[in-house]
Amino acid sequence: MNDQSPPMSRRFLMTAGSFAAVGLLGRSTANLVGRDEEPMAFPGRIPPPLPMPAEPKRQSSLDPQLLRRALAALDRHGKAIGQRDRIAIADFSESSSKPRFHFVDVASGETSRLLVAHGQGSDPQHTGFLHRFSNAFGSNASSEGAFVTGDYYVGKHGRSQRLVGLDSTNNNALDRAIVIHGAWYANADMLYTHGKLGRSQGCFAVGESDLDKVFSHLGKGRLLYADKA
Repeated sequence: MNDQSPPMSRRFLMTAGSFAAVGLLGRSTANLVGRDEEPMAFPGRIPPPLPMPAEPKRQSSLDPQLLRRALAALDRHGKAIGQRDRIAIADFSESSSKPRFHFVDVASGETSRLLVAHGQGSDPQHTGFLHRFSNAFGSNASSEGAFVTGDYYVGKHGRSQRLVGLDSTNNNALDRAIVIHGAWYANADMLYTHGKLGRSQGCFAVGESDLDKVFSHLGKGRLLYADKA
């Protein structure tokens, strides 16, 4: 297939470390529209986040160490990340059959999660597990590290959102067109027929019905962190 919990406890959040104050967004992501693609027309301001119900605590699988790493990246790249109230974490140590795309409201401590696909080049045998990351052009693999969300646009996968890689492990993301988009092969019904999602070409592909939730939660100028626990 080509490109094809209630709120976390205060104690849990404290294990991730405190947040440091940061300045405004150091560089703009407002002009990242490619020459062959049209920017999305969002009338007025982006609407408030759509409800993403918190899951029962016993179902939460966000690894504390992974959360700490994400928050450390939030501090490290403070000048590039203008919005620090909400973040997303893709835990690629989990199978694609698991909801491993975690959304964290830093202010309230609430979390939720969704399915997300990984790249073909990260899982050549299509086992459902990510085996390797790559930042190389033509690898069709997922990259690890911190990204900041950029512009919305309409491209070959429909509504999409650009990502700017902030680390040496993902700094080719913009030129590789590693983005967030919806895809049929990332819909939940794939689990009933195949037991896993399809694979992207390195993009963070989510179910078509989940795309608005992702866009609304992240908006522009927020952290998306990808790694393995």
